[in-house]
Amino acid sequence: MGATADQGFKIVVVGGFGVGKTTLVRSVSEIRPLNTEETMTQAGEAIDDTAQVRGKSATTVAFDFGRITLDARNVLYLFGAPGQERFWFLWDRLFTGTLGAVVLVDTRRIDDSWYAIDRLEHHGTPFIVACNDFGGPVRAGADVREALDLDPHVPLVDCDARSRESGKQVLITLVQHVKNRYADPSARAGQPRQEFV
Repeated sequence: MGATADQGFKIVVVGGFGVGKTTLVRSVSEIRPLNTEETMTQAGEAIDDTAQVRGKSATTVAFDFGRITLDARNVLYLFGAPGQERFWFLWDRLFTGTLGAVVLVDTRRIDDSWYAIDRLEHHGTPFIVACNDFGGPVRAGADVREALDLDPHVPLVDCDARSRESGKQVLITLVQHVKNRYADPSARAGQPRQEFV
């Protein structure tokens, strides 16, 4: 990071187990990302439902971290949250000081997204929903929006977490959404006040 950078913005990528959070952080980070992936073992088979994520051999146990320099003074910090339920206790700490969040969704397992959306709404954190492409049938945006009961103002986009360009577009959509949300006080009515530290 350059010596002139003095403003950091934090974004969290959340979602269910195996939706591509680590992949998204890796694809857009300008630095070699820090990750806390550990090899999945037989001991975890009774805890983690791997039926829908065949071939997954490692999983995040704390968080992923990446960085993007926006300009000489501004830096974006990316945190990828762990997806398994047993690590959800970490999420509330990760949300502290967050500018906004990306909820990454696998439309084959859409119910895995509920907890992330609930926690973000509880914290009053602005978020967008990004449907990661796993090569299966594409669900219509209206169907996804209805299944997640998303407010009309929450952006819903398609993405490929493996693609740097696609990941950048997701982050641009989030930043635009945050900017619009804070420019319009009525969009924050009834929302808890977000604290930045």
